[in-house]
Amino acid sequence: MLRVVVQSAKNLPKHRIGSPDPIASVTFKDEKKKTKSIDNEVNPVWNEVLDFDLKGTALDSNSFIDVVVKDYETIGKNKFLGSTKISLRDLATGQVRSLPSKNVPLVNETGQNIGATIDLMVSYDPPANAALNPNNPQSGDAAVDAGGGGDEGDESQPDGAQSSATGAPLSPGQSGNLQKRLARAHSRHRLVNKPQDFQIRVRIIEARQLPGNNIKPVVKVSVCEDTHRTRIKRGNNPFFDEMFYFNVHMLPSDLFDKNISFRIYNSYSLRADSLVGEFKLDIGYVYDEPAHCVVRKWLLLNDPDDSNSGAKGYLKVSLFVVGTGDEPPVERREANDDQDDIESNLLLPAGVTLRWATLSLKVFRAEDVPQMDDAFIQTMKEIFGGDENKKNLVDPFLEARFAGRKLCTQVIEKNANPEWNQVLNLQVKFPSMCERVKLTVFDWDRLTGNDAIGTTYLNLAKIASSGGEIEANTGQSEVGFLPVFGPCYVNLYGSPREFSGLPDPYEDLNYGKGEGVAYRGRILVELSTKLEGKEDKSVDSIHSDDILVVQKYQRRRKYCLCAVFHSASMIQEPGEPIQFEVSIGNYGNKLDTTCKPLASTTQYSCAVFDGNHYYYLPWADTKPVVVVTSFWEDISHRLESVNIILYIYHRLKSNLKAFKTGVLAKMSDNELVEIWLKVLTQLIEDLESFPMPELEGRSNLTSLDVQMKKLRDSGLTNIMDGARRMREEAREIRDTLADLESWTEKLKMLAEEPQNSMPDVIIWMLRGEKRVAYSRIPAHQVLFSTYSEQACGQHCGQMQTVFLQYPMDKSKGLKVPVQIRVNMWLGLSAHEKKFNSYSEGTFSVFAEMYENQAQVFGKWGTTGLVGRHKFSDVTGKLKLKQEYFMPPRGWEWEEEWFIDPEKALLTEADAGHTEFMDEAFQNETRFPGREWKAASEPFTDVNGEKSRNPGEFDCPPGWVWEDEWTVDDNRAVDDQGWEYGVTIPPDDKPRSWVSAEKVYHVHRRRRLVRPRRRVAVPAGGPQARQILGDPDGWEFSSLIGWKFHRKERTSDTFRRRRWRRKMAPEDRLGASAIFQLEGALQGVDTEDKEKGSKADATKLFGANTPTVSCSFEKSHVYHLRVYVYQARNLSSMDKDSFSDPYAHVSFLHVSKTTEKLQSTLNPTWDQTLIFSDVEIYGDPQNVALRPPDVVLEFYDHDQVGKDELLGRSVCAPMVKLNPGSDQTPKLLWHPIIQKGVQAGEALVAAELILKDKTNESDLPLVPSKRAENLYMVPQGIRPVVQLTGVEILVWGLRNMKPYQLATVSSPSLVVECGGQRVESAVIKNMKKSPNFPNSVLFIKVLLPKDEMYTPPIVLKVIDHRPFGRKPVVGQCTITTLEDFRCDPYVITAEGAMSSKMALMMASPSKHLSINMEESRPLLDAQEKETVDWWSKFYASMGDQEKSGPYLKKGYDTLKVYECELEDVPEFKGLTDFCSTFKLQRGKNENGDEDPTMVGEFKGSFKVYPLPDDPGVAPPPRQFRELPDSGPQECLVRIYIICARDLQPKDNNGGCDPYIKISLGRNSIDDRDSYLPNTTCPVFGRMFEMTCFLPQDKDLKISVYDYDLLSRDEKVGETVIDLENRFLSRYNSYCGLPQSYCISGINQWRDQLKPSEILENLARLKGLSKPRTEDNGTSLTFSGTEYRLAQFETNMEIHQHLGPARERLCLHVLRKQGLVPEHVETRTLYSTFQPTLSQGSLQMWVDVFPKSIGLPGSPFDITPRKPKKYLLRAVIWNTTDVTLDEKSITGENMSDIYVKGWMPGMEEDKQKTDVHYRSLDGDGNFNWRFIYDFDYLPAEQLCLISKKERFWNLDKTEFRTPPKLIVQIWDNDKFSLDDYLGTLELDLRNLVAPAKTPEKCSLDMMDYLEIGVPQKMENAKSLFAQQSVRGWWPCSIEQDGKKVLGGKVEMTLEIVSEADADERPAGKGRDDPNMNPKLDFPK
Repeated sequence: MLRVVVQSAKNLPKHRIGSPDPIASVTFKDEKKKTKSIDNEVNPVWNEVLDFDLKGTALDSNSFIDVVVKDYETIGKNKFLGSTKISLRDLATGQVRSLPSKNVPLVNETGQNIGATIDLMVSYDPPANAALNPNNPQSGDAAVDAGGGGDEGDESQPDGAQSSATGAPLSPGQSGNLQKRLARAHSRHRLVNKPQDFQIRVRIIEARQLPGNNIKPVVKVSVCEDTHRTRIKRGNNPFFDEMFYFNVHMLPSDLFDKNISFRIYNSYSLRADSLVGEFKLDIGYVYDEPAHCVVRKWLLLNDPDDSNSGAKGYLKVSLFVVGTGDEPPVERREANDDQDDIESNLLLPAGVTLRWATLSLKVFRAEDVPQMDDAFIQTMKEIFGGDENKKNLVDPFLEARFAGRKLCTQVIEKNANPEWNQVLNLQVKFPSMCERVKLTVFDWDRLTGNDAIGTTYLNLAKIASSGGEIEANTGQSEVGFLPVFGPCYVNLYGSPREFSGLPDPYEDLNYGKGEGVAYRGRILVELSTKLEGKEDKSVDSIHSDDILVVQKYQRRRKYCLCAVFHSASMIQEPGEPIQFEVSIGNYGNKLDTTCKPLASTTQYSCAVFDGNHYYYLPWADTKPVVVVTSFWEDISHRLESVNIILYIYHRLKSNLKAFKTGVLAKMSDNELVEIWLKVLTQLIEDLESFPMPELEGRSNLTSLDVQMKKLRDSGLTNIMDGARRMREEAREIRDTLADLESWTEKLKMLAEEPQNSMPDVIIWMLRGEKRVAYSRIPAHQVLFSTYSEQACGQHCGQMQTVFLQYPMDKSKGLKVPVQIRVNMWLGLSAHEKKFNSYSEGTFSVFAEMYENQAQVFGKWGTTGLVGRHKFSDVTGKLKLKQEYFMPPRGWEWEEEWFIDPEKALLTEADAGHTEFMDEAFQNETRFPGREWKAASEPFTDVNGEKSRNPGEFDCPPGWVWEDEWTVDDNRAVDDQGWEYGVTIPPDDKPRSWVSAEKVYHVHRRRRLVRPRRRVAVPAGGPQARQILGDPDGWEFSSLIGWKFHRKERTSDTFRRRRWRRKMAPEDRLGASAIFQLEGALQGVDTEDKEKGSKADATKLFGANTPTVSCSFEKSHVYHLRVYVYQARNLSSMDKDSFSDPYAHVSFLHVSKTTEKLQSTLNPTWDQTLIFSDVEIYGDPQNVALRPPDVVLEFYDHDQVGKDELLGRSVCAPMVKLNPGSDQTPKLLWHPIIQKGVQAGEALVAAELILKDKTNESDLPLVPSKRAENLYMVPQGIRPVVQLTGVEILVWGLRNMKPYQLATVSSPSLVVECGGQRVESAVIKNMKKSPNFPNSVLFIKVLLPKDEMYTPPIVLKVIDHRPFGRKPVVGQCTITTLEDFRCDPYVITAEGAMSSKMALMMASPSKHLSINMEESRPLLDAQEKETVDWWSKFYASMGDQEKSGPYLKKGYDTLKVYECELEDVPEFKGLTDFCSTFKLQRGKNENGDEDPTMVGEFKGSFKVYPLPDDPGVAPPPRQFRELPDSGPQECLVRIYIICARDLQPKDNNGGCDPYIKISLGRNSIDDRDSYLPNTTCPVFGRMFEMTCFLPQDKDLKISVYDYDLLSRDEKVGETVIDLENRFLSRYNSYCGLPQSYCISGINQWRDQLKPSEILENLARLKGLSKPRTEDNGTSLTFSGTEYRLAQFETNMEIHQHLGPARERLCLHVLRKQGLVPEHVETRTLYSTFQPTLSQGSLQMWVDVFPKSIGLPGSPFDITPRKPKKYLLRAVIWNTTDVTLDEKSITGENMSDIYVKGWMPGMEEDKQKTDVHYRSLDGDGNFNWRFIYDFDYLPAEQLCLISKKERFWNLDKTEFRTPPKLIVQIWDNDKFSLDDYLGTLELDLRNLVAPAKTPEKCSLDMMDYLEIGVPQKMENAKSLFAQQSVRGWWPCSIEQDGKKVLGGKVEMTLEIVSEADADERPAGKGRDDPNMNPKLDFPK
């Protein structure tokens, strides 16, 4: 089937008079289909679906469709406007299922462009027999005309080949799969991944060809554990037409993996085999379809247990997935819907659906599985009969899950490197709707539940491609392939590896939820797919040959990883010393004992305060280095391809960003073209010069590698061709943005590598011995490659900035644990020499140990070392001796041991601070009841550790004392500063302190403080401070612990010093020598080892590995300036809906803070932060390439409590290596990210300038100051401003919610823009008049000329309350002023913004009585019968059948909008007079992030430039002649036509809807006329109400569900702003009809005649009055002459029309773009799912101000009634009936009777009498069945009203097709009757009977089964024929086949109710037995 969606056209040419009425037609192979015509429109939107039935033949590759757009004429020939041809080649080759064609140019007859474009979407479902075998590449042939391309080819791809979604025309080399994934990524990426509301709607329409005899089918639909079932029907082709709604609230990603299951059961049989068939599909599949829906498609049902069985019938369904803000499309029933061809309309073509495939997953082995069991559990297991093995405490097995099935391998006990060697065969339907195979490794536990070790996914979409066929001219085989993978290792990630017996807080990570934080082993798997054929065993062992083959995939090579840490800053919590660990896989994990110890951790260092806000690690010129060697398979060929594509991707992305910035900044076209050409040229160059590496001769090749290379090559070629074509042909460069974006998406997808077996590099930050934060860096990003520079990872050997994150961070990165800059290099050890060229600085390697001493009785020595050794490692736990140290292999000592004091670990508490408090606590003790005495330790620190006496504190150099020692009494202490406590042994100090003395207190202390201030850094900088320390290099501490200091104090009892010895490589030079450092320094005291054989891992805790560092001789000094101009749209953190923002700006180890601004969400700081001397080590060139980032963290300042983080933004500084260069940085908007989502933008820029030692003068001038130390942003960087006028129309406030429980009674409005503010007058009384008394405000403000920089307008509503309180009760930020800019000298139509009300005031009321002058004859009765308002409605919907002769009479049609009137683009939301702005309030009480809506402001803005010269007169004001803002009394008429797809509220899936309307204080409750059991009710109601505008502006129309016993539930509601309709200049208060009728069903209903409306319009627009001449047949308006003849040439002039002058005025009015007579479709919403549609309402509203007079009479829209008919069926005879019984004489015989009914009316079953003992299958009956039924001729359906169950109160209305079912039965006296056969006849489409029984056979019925429309001429409607007689066959099913069960002769006759009275007839042979008379059978 070919489906063409004709979406819209743009810029069609206008006529001399007015606009065309466009109609589009599509022709495909002589078949032509048309859309509806759209009146008077040059930009029509059709959105119509035209289906072409291909009748089972496939498309050939040169087929095309012709699209012609014409101007529709009611009479005469339609006028040609333009046409185009679209080639269907890409659809024919099967590359894509759908072909979006956007902006296709239309050409005229001579082939010239007419400047108009059309948008279409063509989709194609290939017929079943055309499905090509995906395994055989040689099937099919898509010839591509490689020569000239042919005329047809050229024409089909105009305008820069924009016909396809990705911009590249989809050549046959395109992967359809990729297309699909791209589309999917596009449709899904709009969804925020947070739980949200979705609604899945399932419409079950009908089923066909269900197997079984006399069945009663019922359909059950299950979605997300929720099941609905249809009503039970009868027969093999039941018609259901029921709609089910499933509401869910979940994550989109979870929802799309769920499936919808359809099962049909036979409700007769209660046995297990009652399931007829089922079908399942993913919700994600439906969501990815266009418009997120599958409309009226057939599903092929099959038996879930028996894969080889064929079809079990078909089910026709429509599926919709409705997400937030989606509007579900309208289903249109086609006229020939009942005959539609099932095969061409299957959701998945039959040839593909039923293929069973086996995914064979070979699981070979795993390695590095972490310990999972406790040693204690181990001993338990021994008691229960396990054996002891401490090493491998894990019992792994693997579980694979796919599409709801799961299989497991065997459990291998106690083995961290298990070999399973098993194959898991997953049986699946292919192509599958599910995408991921989930692999989880579990640890089997005998006693408790299994624990997950790690989870990974194989994504089928990434390891398979649907591809296509072959390119004939190249012979290259195509890119399609079935899922295939490996053999390849897959890595598992999850929670940290360290085993603890406690529950793991990060356990969820092991189940694949969230980003795993540590490597947890890897598994070697291989996946292949076999189509057809079933495997005997689902789990089998792998053949030994395969195990040998896979050996070669396990060959390892040695890799070296080096990371140099340059800085670690932005630490927020200092504390214990910090170190970093780098690991790849298990290598380098220092807590893992299975690998050799490596130099994988940095030395510990303590954080130092940066003087402002953050802490950093003071590494200075000695940067720590970590070195990790590891062994992996060589998969460089995969990672090189990835890196090359990523290289191209990043270049394209950055160029594209520049292009987008240019578009935003409104650059001139020439500049833009230059940037754009650079984008394309560079892209083409990159694609040409960086091909994918060849695979020949590479190791570890798998078949997937070969396929991926083809896929990538063809994808890149396509992009390249598309780019070349775009460069040559594109016309409007801004339109190419979408294509360029899609190419970046596509490159990103091509760069995904499924077989990436190299684990990620993980950097952990450890604080003390605790893991705190981590970062995962994919190995390919730092991998070195010898192939080419581009094949190296983007960060290989380059500096990169990494923000670490907390594991499973709930706040999504709200706080940064640390920001590090690190330079990493990873390469094969064979290439390690190449590292030398990347390294900076000199690497040195040391062995180190500490000498420890304690002080006993005033002497230092080793005697008091309790538990410590004389020489130990840094932790003091490991005993070392100098002579035991041995350098590793290949290394030798370079010098002797020397003393080298550690600098980074000495924490002077005052480091980095400018002011500091020295403190000491004075302690006293007593025995209870005695005097206080000095304690044994008179002075301690806050923790009770021994401290110095205050007298011993001396002032360090560079500091001065500010004050003497004082007692700190600013705490919870008594008046002398003491606090008291009780010491409870064994403690030596109290645990808690109180401020009041009690008798039992035995300990007290008070805090003595003395502040000091830094004056200057001592000369010589930090180096000078070393001299201050101890000359022998000792460091002192009062206790054995971490905190050491350099100068000895009296309280110290312990000291240590560090000894180091330098090593050098024996034979290597250069930095790469460090890679030889494997294994430990043999320095551990071996005596210890023998004693305790259990050397615990924690003891060896990274202890004796050598330390590597990289030192830089020279540092460069830079000068940094950060320009923070402003921010916008910050999130509000305070109750008063604002924040008090400031920013911390951090750069490496320095930071500064901006000033704090008060209550604003759009702060303008206009501040330059100057960092004068920033030291950066390393080559300035490298810094320029990758400068460190400037990080801005925005905070909300709170008087009370902690400041809250508003978000973080990162900006890269512009680097100037030559200070004199005249480049200036440009301010740009950078997103502010909070918890992973954008929360505003910041306008910032930064520059980093290299300072020469010599001249300071080259630096840019210091910007001017605004206050002390507050520098402004300098000229040249700050935006250029211009004096601008902002006029504000403040009309009124609406719907203000109470603030702090009091209503808002007298508000005023404050408008702020660009630092200026203005306040409106106060509304005296909101209740009486919610409009402002004077309506226009004006501000003069300096605004940036550049639209990119303009500040927002902020509106604040202030309520004036008693006692002078003025709280802000709501605020609104208007971000862009673009929409409000205008030219003040042009008087626009809205300029003289007068309005209907002002005219009312002016117009005298004398000629206001409307008298319909000419008295016309009333409608005759017959016209009333055939033509009613519904005829008009159906005629307007294009439904000719239902509208009858309406159009032929030349009557009006109306406009049916499929959306709200406010959403029709031409009417601009009816906000042309004033717009509505939603007011919000900030963070609400319960801490919800979403701001709450608290009211609306009505108003508008005009923004225009003012002359700079004060002498020049300002331009005229824009808002004048405003209407009166006082209240107006109005009459409102609400016409409710019908509702669609209402959300069911009753358990039976139905709904009993009625309407409830509220307007102001009045409400109408239409409960009595509810409509039972329907979700698509036809209301046909008109309500009339009065109201006062603007107070009662909101008209609320709700649909409720009627319930007898419980409360009525609201289905949904819609709100219409009547004030907007009333004030709008589009005359939306009452739509304009097409003609002026003074009688008939289209009688004029407005208060004013067309001539008066036209006069008012002229006044409004400031034009002269319209003049009419020639008795009103010509008229001049706004300078144009109109004649009546030009409008009415083709019109039927009927008797209802009014006088000519008024008609002409109306025709002119209809040209003015006013709202026509219309029906709008309004979506209903409910509070419980505020974002999801609950159905829609078709309706319209008229509003009439009472002051003008009475309107015309309302329309009558009461619904149509059905007609009563009778079906009379006379059963004459039967023959050839199956003989079922044996008579006494042994002959076969049957006792025959016939039974019949109409489906839906089963209770009216009728039977004939019994014909006993028929020996030959003949029976004579002469028996009449009579069925009366209600029939809607317009819809061709029977209307049945009946109670579904006897307890129901209401009858339910069903619509069913009129059918008759006749069955033949055998009568049995003592047992159940036997069923012999059935016949089903559709009365609309009757199978013509055979004239004689001989000609009657089952073949007659066949075509109905298949639904082939060719044989249509046999079928006729009985309603047209009235009566028919003949023979029909009855069938019965035996062994799955239909066989003849008998033939029946009948007369069928349809009689209307009136005829039935004239020609009566009785049932059976009862009286009156006539018409015809039936005799008793002989």
